Amino acid sequence: MMLRYALKSVRARKAGFLGAFVALMCAAALITACGSLLETGLRGTIRTERYTAAPVVVSADQNVHRTTVKHKKGKTGTKHKAKPVAERAWLPQGLAGTLAHTPGVARVIPELTFLAQPLIPGGTGGRSAYGHAWDSAALTPYRLAAGSAPKAATDLVVDSWLAGRAHLQVGDRLTVQSTRAPRGYRVSGVAAPDAAVRHQTSLFFSTAEARRLAAHPGEVTAFGVFPGPGTDTGRLRRAVVRALHGTTAQVGTGDARGTAEFLDAAAARTRLVSTGGAMGGTSLLVAVLVVVGTFTLTVQQRYRELALLRAIAARSGQIRGLLGREALLVGGVAGCAGALLGLPLGSWLHSRFVAMGAVPATLRHTVGVLPAFAGVAVTLAAAWVSARLASRRVARIRPAEALAESRSEPARLAWGRVLAGLLLLAGGTVLVVVLSALHTEPASTPVTFLAVVVLCTSVALLGPLLVRAAMLLLGGPLRLTGPGSRLAAANLRGNAARMASVVTHLTLLVGMTCTVLFVQPTLGDAARAQAREGVRADWVVVAAGPGVPAEAARELRADHDVATEVVRTTVRVGLDKYAAQGVTPAGLTRTWDPGVTRGSLGRLTDRTVAVSELAAEQLHLKPGSTVRLTLGDGTPATLTVAAVYAKGLGFGDLTFAHDLLARHVDNPLAASVLVGTTRSRTQVEATLRAFPGTRVVSPRAADHLQAQRQQANAEVNHLAMALVLAFTAIAVVNTLAMSVAERVREFALLRLAGATRRQVLRMLRTEALSVVLLATVLGSGIALAVLTAFSVGMTGRAAPSVTPLLYVTVVAVAGLLALVATALPGRAALRVRAVTVATAKE
Repeated sequence: MMLRYALKSVRARKAGFLGAFVALMCAAALITACGSLLETGLRGTIRTERYTAAPVVVSADQNVHRTTVKHKKGKTGTKHKAKPVAERAWLPQGLAGTLAHTPGVARVIPELTFLAQPLIPGGTGGRSAYGHAWDSAALTPYRLAAGSAPKAATDLVVDSWLAGRAHLQVGDRLTVQSTRAPRGYRVSGVAAPDAAVRHQTSLFFSTAEARRLAAHPGEVTAFGVFPGPGTDTGRLRRAVVRALHGTTAQVGTGDARGTAEFLDAAAARTRLVSTGGAMGGTSLLVAVLVVVGTFTLTVQQRYRELALLRAIAARSGQIRGLLGREALLVGGVAGCAGALLGLPLGSWLHSRFVAMGAVPATLRHTVGVLPAFAGVAVTLAAAWVSARLASRRVARIRPAEALAESRSEPARLAWGRVLAGLLLLAGGTVLVVVLSALHTEPASTPVTFLAVVVLCTSVALLGPLLVRAAMLLLGGPLRLTGPGSRLAAANLRGNAARMASVVTHLTLLVGMTCTVLFVQPTLGDAARAQAREGVRADWVVVAAGPGVPAEAARELRADHDVATEVVRTTVRVGLDKYAAQGVTPAGLTRTWDPGVTRGSLGRLTDRTVAVSELAAEQLHLKPGSTVRLTLGDGTPATLTVAAVYAKGLGFGDLTFAHDLLARHVDNPLAASVLVGTTRSRTQVEATLRAFPGTRVVSPRAADHLQAQRQQANAEVNHLAMALVLAFTAIAVVNTLAMSVAERVREFALLRLAGATRRQVLRMLRTEALSVVLLATVLGSGIALAVLTAFSVGMTGRAAPSVTPLLYVTVVAVAGLLALVATALPGRAALRVRAVTVATAKE
C-alpha cells in the first residue's frame, strides 16, 4: 500500500521531485565517469604495434618488488608489493642463447628501442619517434617499399608514414636528434608495416649504429620469439617461461606485449587509478552532501502534507517508509539516467586526458558495466540515506503536534544535529592540523579535499545557526535600506533552515573551487621561488626538442665556461618514489646553490648522493650515511650521502652526479644546461650554432618557461576536478530554484498586501546576495585554512598563492549563479495571478 501511495505521490509532485532527480542524476553520472577511469586504469588494454608479428615477447621486469613476512597468532604470512620504475629496464643480451636453445623456438630477434627524433618542420604530428636496428623490423614486420636496408653508419630507413609527412625519398638527407649530438643521415630506404602502426614512427639504423645510439652495451630492450612448426603460442610461452626460470625477465603474449612496448601507457595505469580513485572519493562525498541537502529541502517543502499524515494516525515507520520508497523510486530512475550519461562522460574525460598528454593514446578507454552499476547503487544508497535523515524530525513528532509544528520552522535545532556539526567541525580542524604536518604531495592532496568536504558538512549541519547569527549582523543594515530589504531579513531569519541548504552548496562551491585553483600554484610557486634563489648561472640553455646533447655542454666548457648539465628522473628508495636530478659536479657551486646545510657538494661523485632535508628526515640520513636505492631503469645502487640541502622543493629530493644518472634514463639529454660565463648571450649562441633546437635564455626567462609547464600540468588537475565543481554549481542552481519555486503563496500574499513585483524581486535579490555573502565568508575561510595548512606542510611557510583576480571571478560566478537561479523562478512565480494562488492554497 505504501509503495502505491509513494508512486502516486511522486506522480502528483513531479515538480517537487525534479530537484532531487537532477541532483541524483548528476551524482550517478559523476560516479560512473570516475569509475570508468578507474576501470581503465585497472583493466585498460594496451595493444601492441611494433611486436605484432612476434607471438611471444620477452622483456625486463619494470617493477621494484618488496616482500614482507608477517607473524600473527602463530601463523606466518607473506605480503608482496610492486611499484613501477620510471625508465625502461633492459635485458642482458646473453639471454638470446638461452632462448634460442629452448624447445619449440625457431627464431629469436633482439630489439633495441631508443630516442630518435627526426628534425623536420612541424615535428612528428604527436607521434612518438623511436630508433631501432633494422634487424628488428621483422617484429612488426616492416618491409622495404623502396631503397635498401641500412648498411653504413650514416644510412637510415624511415617508415612510410614519416616519409609521407616529411616528403622524404631515397637519397634525401635527414637530421636526427638521438641520444648523442644531432647527426645527418642518408635515407637509404622507406619501409611500410604490414600491421597498423598509429601511435609511433620508426627509424631504422644499421646494427652497429643502433647499438651506439642505444648506449647500453651488452643489453637489449626485448626479444621477439617465433615458434617452430607445430608449436602454438601457448606451448611456446610455457617453454620460454621454464627456460627463463630464475631470471627477472617477463614473458608476454597477446595484449601483454603492448605493456612491454608502451611503458608510458603501463605507467599511466597507476596514474588513472589514483586520479579516478581520488575523483571518485571526492565526488562521492560531495554527492552525499548535495543529495542530503536537496532531500532535506524537499521534505521541508512537504512538511505540512507529512504532518497531516501524522495527524490522521500515520505511524512514524510509515512516514519513513513512504519517504524511503519515494527516494528509491526517484533514485532508481535518476541513477539509470545518470549512469547512461556517465559512460560517454568518462570517455570524453579520458579523451581530454589524452589530448593534454596526461594519458597516452595507447591506453584504450575501457567501458564496462561495473561503473554504471556502481553509479546506480551509490545513487540508490545516497537517496535512501538522505530521505531517512531528512525524515527524522517529522517522523518523530506526535500526531497532535504535527499540524502546529508544520506552520513554521522549529525554533531550535535538534541537539543531535548540533553535536554532529560540532564533532565534524572538530574533525575538520584535526584534518587541517594533520595537513600542516604532511610533507609529500601524494599524502597531502587527498587530505586537502577531504578537509574541505568535512568542514562544509559541518556547515550543512550548523547552517541554520550560522544563518541566524549572520542575520544578527546584517539585520540592522538591511532594515535601513528599504521595505524589500526588511522583508528579506525577516525571511532569512524566519526560514533559516531553508536558506541553510543554499548556504551549504554555495559554501562548498566557493571553498572547493578556491582549493582546486590555488593548491597547485601554492606548491608550484614555492618550488619556483627556491629554484630562482638556487640558480646562479648567467645563462640557461634549453631545447625545443628532447633535450640538450652532452656535446653541446662540452663545446661550452672548451671556452673555459662552467656548464652544468641537468637531467631529471625519479628513483625509488624501497617502494617510495623520489624526484631526482643529475648535475655535473665540476664547477657546480658556480651555477647552482641548493642551500647546503650539512656536508659538501664537492664530494658529489658517481658513488655519492646529495639529499634534501625532507628526504634526510624521512630516511634518517646524514652526511656519511649509506642509502640503498633503485635507479630509474631498475638498477640497484648503494651510495654514500655527501650533503644535505634545504631547497628540495625546487630541485628534487635526491641529486646525483650527472654521468651516473644519465646512464640509467631513457633520455640522457639534459633538460637544461646552466652556464657560468662572462660572455654575452650572442657569443654563447654562436658556440651552439651546430646544435639545432637549442636556445640560450636568461634565468628569468627559464623561470617563465617553468611557469608555463606548471600551468600545463595544473590544467590536468583542474580538469579532473571540474566535473565535481560543475556538479556543485548545478546543485546551487537546483537548490535555489527549488527554494524560490516553493514560495508562490508567499509572493501572492505579498502582492495582495500591496507589494509590487519590483519590490518582491528586490527582496529576492537581497536574500540571494545575503546568502552569497555568508557563503563566500564561510567558503573562503575554509579554503584559506586548508590552503594555509597545505602551504605550511609542503613549503614550510604559511603563504598560499592566491590570484586576486581569479578569486574575485570565483565569487562573482557564485553570485551570478545565485542571482540567476533566484530571478528566473521568481519571475515565473510572479506571473500567476495573486488572487488565484491565494484562493487555491486556502
